[in-house]
Amino acid sequence: MSSPTPEVSILFGITSDQTLLVLRPQLLALQQAGISVSLLCSPGPLATELRSSTPIAVHPVPIRRGIAPLHDLLAFLRILRLLARLRPAMVDFSTPKAALLGLLAARMLRIPVRIHTLRGLRVESASPLLRPLLLFAERLTAACAHVVLCNSPSLLQQAARLRIAPAAHLQMLAHGSTHGVDLDQFAPGPDSVRAACGIPADALVLGYVGRLTRNKGIPELLQAFDTLREKHPQLRLLLGGWFDASEDHLPPALVQRIRAHPAIVVTGFRAQVAPLYRAMDIFVLPTHREGFPNVALEAAATALPIVTTTATGACDAIQPGITGLLVPPGNPAALTAAIAQLLDDPARRQQMGRSGRLWVTQHFAQPSVLAASVAFYQRMRSLAP
Repeated sequence: MSSPTPEVSILFGITSDQTLLVLRPQLLALQQAGISVSLLCSPGPLATELRSSTPIAVHPVPIRRGIAPLHDLLAFLRILRLLARLRPAMVDFSTPKAALLGLLAARMLRIPVRIHTLRGLRVESASPLLRPLLLFAERLTAACAHVVLCNSPSLLQQAARLRIAPAAHLQMLAHGSTHGVDLDQFAPGPDSVRAACGIPADALVLGYVGRLTRNKGIPELLQAFDTLREKHPQLRLLLGGWFDASEDHLPPALVQRIRAHPAIVVTGFRAQVAPLYRAMDIFVLPTHREGFPNVALEAAATALPIVTTTATGACDAIQPGITGLLVPPGNPAALTAAIAQLLDDPARRQQMGRSGRLWVTQHFAQPSVLAASVAFYQRMRSLAP
């Protein structure tokens, strides 16, 4: 694989530095392939760490997730000024707000190659009042890009169905995902978390990793957990995540209830989540919408059976009936029934776990996914003058 010429540069843009949890391996792979990579995002600890530990230039631009007209205008002007100064050959913007502002600015400045990485469709979980506005914003964002890169098969299909962009502009790399799974890091092994968190060694543990919000299905998970404990009093719930202050944040009363629950452990944010999976018996992701949930792939690589939903993106993260079970989003009864099936069948859990690791190994090993990503950006060079 030949390296691009040194003058070729890519500026990536994201709203929150939390997205670096999935974007960081891709940035490093491109940098190692000889492409000059820089990043635009809101200030935060993950952005600071990236700047201090890698040669990647990080440009802080405060961007709010929600609608904030004056703040958005200021962010747009800052992005416009930054792009005018840097003049990258390519830009790749993802996450809704950064993508809208960044690609508008890039089109105004006629940046030669403009890519929109679609990591999910916020419009899917929006209220009826907000939905037309968000759909317009998605289409406007896509219209400013040469390519809309979808990170799962169902996301590509949904983007086409909603006419986010012409079918010819929608692409997906390999089997999906943007960075794959590190199979050495995410693998079965000794558990060090249960003892540290006060979870009995013989307890059955349901697990979740990610933001603790409504759209991730946390209210349904809590309801299912309480119902399941009537039959399985030793059941524990390990929440490897944090209470995110987003617009779909959990109500304070529910947060307090989770914190006070004697059988629930909330770890808060952790940069290294691989040990958490090894403390679980079943991984549950009751999400309402996704792009492609890498946490489900990580859990499968750790040989865990998965229970997730038929939501866009999530449905691509398992092989139904082979590596896990699918349920409708927002349905606590169906979620409870699916988890109960696996709690009552240890042999099936183990078989699903083995099948899951094999499936991830075959389709989502990080080296092959990152190689496909590097090859894509090298192909996109040809669009630049």
